[in-house]
Amino acid sequence: MASNSAISLAFLLSVILSLLVGSDAGGIAIYWGQNGNEGTLAQTCATSKYAYVNIAFLPTFGNGQKPLINLAGHCDPSSNGCTGLSSDIKSCQAKGIKVMLSIGGGAGSYSLASTDDARQVATYLWNNFLGGQSSSRPLGNAVLDGIDFDIEGGTTQHWDELARFLSGYSKQGKKVYLTAAPQCPFPDAWMGGALKTGLFDYVWVQFYNNPPCQYTSGNINKLVGAWMQWTSIRATKIFLGLPAAPNAAGSGFIPVADLTSKVLPAIKGSEKYGGVMLWSKYYDDKTGYSSSIKSSV
Repeated sequence: MASNSAISLAFLLSVILSLLVGSDAGGIAIYWGQNGNEGTLAQTCATSKYAYVNIAFLPTFGNGQKPLINLAGHCDPSSNGCTGLSSDIKSCQAKGIKVMLSIGGGAGSYSLASTDDARQVATYLWNNFLGGQSSSRPLGNAVLDGIDFDIEGGTTQHWDELARFLSGYSKQGKKVYLTAAPQCPFPDAWMGGALKTGLFDYVWVQFYNNPPCQYTSGNINKLVGAWMQWTSIRATKIFLGLPAAPNAAGSGFIPVADLTSKVLPAIKGSEKYGGVMLWSKYYDDKTGYSSSIKSSV
């Protein structure tokens, strides 16, 4: 049997090693909700692959519109059919997974017309998805961890105010996390102003469908240059947003070998490195991308 001193030294070394390894370890964020063939939310979280799940999308809100959630083939919110997701959300959170509601998206009808409009949208989100009270909560009584801004149209105005109003609700108890999915050209055309508030916890930058700043075979320079710009903003963690399959986006897919041997080693040294975001659970199921990269993230 080894001596106590040898055991203590081995234990100390293992602790130091784990801290060193863990210092640049990241998590995987996934978008779920836009394909009825991607499994349930509970099944998504049960895989233990993901640290963050963005429920996509609330694509209709603001400027006098009645807010409407759209979860593709998963459930019908118009008949109150999505309230059953409450138990799924709670099961995810019980595993330590943060669950956000993603607002916006690439094909939504949304905009903010004024400061008051931003305040009203924030109030709606608080009462219907976060810690407030409403008789018509679309996802049931589960309290989501925060709101994800996937703003790709509508208007460039008042998103900073929406962020401030939402962040203000953190004073009422449970922290309201704010996340965002800007495009990689810096600063983002839609979210640039909002991100300057410094209120965002996680920013998963879309390094796809944007050739000027995404990876091309054998060339990481454009991506790394954009990454360095993004890590300069006031945010807790920055994530590398990628398609989980070649056909999940128009361009920007990075083969596993290139990601793990070239791209991640070039960006993981940043103190703000948070991990990788993938679009989406449906495509990840097809390729097993997250499983292939998890140990390297």
